[in-house]
Amino acid sequence: SFVWDEYCDWYLEIAKVQIAQGGPAEQRATRRTLIRTLETVLRLLHPVAPFITAELWNRVAPVAGRQVAAGGSVATAPYPKAQLEKIDPVADAWMARLKALVLASRSLRGEMNLSPADRMPLLLRADAAFADAAAPLLKALAKVSQVQRFDDDASFSDATSRTPVAVSGDDRLALKVQIDTAAEAARLDKEIARLAAEITKAGAKLGNESFVARAPAAVVAQERERLAEFRRTLERLQDQAARLREP
Repeated sequence: SFVWDEYCDWYLEIAKVQIAQGGPAEQRATRRTLIRTLETVLRLLHPVAPFITAELWNRVAPVAGRQVAAGGSVATAPYPKAQLEKIDPVADAWMARLKALVLASRSLRGEMNLSPADRMPLLLRADAAFADAAAPLLKALAKVSQVQRFDDDASFSDATSRTPVAVSGDDRLALKVQIDTAAEAARLDKEIARLAAEITKAGAKLGNESFVARAPAAVVAQERERLAEFRRTLERLQDQAARLREP
């Protein structure tokens, strides 16, 4: 999960931006983090995947600055130890905020049936310090052409009066696209009807005392979560439909 989701899916993509756009110091720091993290991961993974990690480690370790004695291998290298004092809660929170915005932007794309290849401006209601620092990463990870920041709710609402809006923590965002209002309203109505039917179906199942009593607790809990998610999505789509129909 760490290698696939955190290191490859997020950090590697962020590193591409930092190496392409950063200054010499930032480029060096990014490369150092990339290679040292990979070298450490190989030592962590070695006991459960010995052959591939040994082959890779012999190539990666010298680049990472780890001295490899003649005949040495990952099997004799020290096993990594946690350095909890290096955890940075502020950096973790900043990164969590960035990831939430990227995921919200991708969700908007899905809701609006937009192609991943289409790049459009991202409208963002957020503080300047965060938005300015995050803009290059948002452009790359959310695949938008630019980030337009708004200082206040009123100006953001005016700019997004007929556009679906997502909320991420204290931030609000929208994708600036030309919308066929009639077609989008019809699509939303169809999806609202589908969700209403799903809610009725899930509600009937949970209202069945026999199902609740006999089904495993995990199944009942999962059904309740599905119902709650249907309701949250329905509320969001109803709000979007109402905004589209505003004069």
